[in-house]
Amino acid sequence: MGYLIGIDEAGYGPNLGPLVISATVWEVPDGLSGEQLFEHLRQVVACAGEEADGRSGPRVIMADSKVLYTSGNGLRRLELGLGAALGAIGHRPSRWRDVWQVLAPQSLTAIASAPWYADFDAAVPLDCEAAQVESLSTALTAGLTAAGIRLATIRSRPIFEEEFNELVERYQSKGAALSTETLALAAGLVESLPETPIEVICDKHGGRNSYGQLLFECFPEWLVEVHGESRQRSTYRLGPPERRIEFTFRTKAEACLPVALASMASKYLRELAMRALNAYWCDRIPGLQPTAGYPQDAKRFRADIAETQRRLQIADRMLWRVK
Repeated sequence: MGYLIGIDEAGYGPNLGPLVISATVWEVPDGLSGEQLFEHLRQVVACAGEEADGRSGPRVIMADSKVLYTSGNGLRRLELGLGAALGAIGHRPSRWRDVWQVLAPQSLTAIASAPWYADFDAAVPLDCEAAQVESLSTALTAGLTAAGIRLATIRSRPIFEEEFNELVERYQSKGAALSTETLALAAGLVESLPETPIEVICDKHGGRNSYGQLLFECFPEWLVEVHGESRQRSTYRLGPPERRIEFTFRTKAEACLPVALASMASKYLRELAMRALNAYWCDRIPGLQPTAGYPQDAKRFRADIAETQRRLQIADRMLWRVK
């Protein structure tokens, strides 16, 4: 058996709300790659658009979160897929705060320090029925067992506004901050796994094609072998013979199931954060229109809350991401 790790982010571009990086870890039969996992689990997992293809039994939809969710269309498809996956690893969160506890327990201190997160709570799932999630979770668990595959864990690394600003200052760019924190998340998961082959698949970070130096800084005890760097795919191998680790950074990485589920986890946590942020300000400013946090509308929202922000003595650095 070996392990597949898929990593993706949500919230790289906005000025409001967190950047969230997530990873999913799968234990799979030897020789099964991340690109093959969708096909291997086709009886129980479907890509978006395959919901009604005639196969028997319920199927869990997992795909790039940008396909499953757009602003204003609700979180139902994200909640069904991610909730089924969480159920398959023994987690059934019923409150907003429970989701953070399950996916990112280290984030609870940061949540407590921001007024829009500190006192917020709501029942989850928000846009579907818990019974639907449970039914899909049962089907997914059975399908994974039948295929000899285990979803080991889902882990997220939220970077909230103030820390985001600190990291951009430290690394001199938000691209470098994203790459460094992504590899730190990967390194922690790799360290927790047994000595067996590991394949790590990440979505490309902007226009970056070279990740060798970043990998060396993250794994300084190992030689990093470059096995190709291009606009479509950059591949590296490292580690001792009994624990070879392959890192692939590729475009459209969400075509690989481990990355697709990581994308869903990242987007869901970010949207939960935005629910809290919007609720906080809308409760205090009658008629305020909520925001998704992306640059153009974020500027409008920032101007609309400016007077109340000054009155509440909330520093810009705590609310507004510099890039």
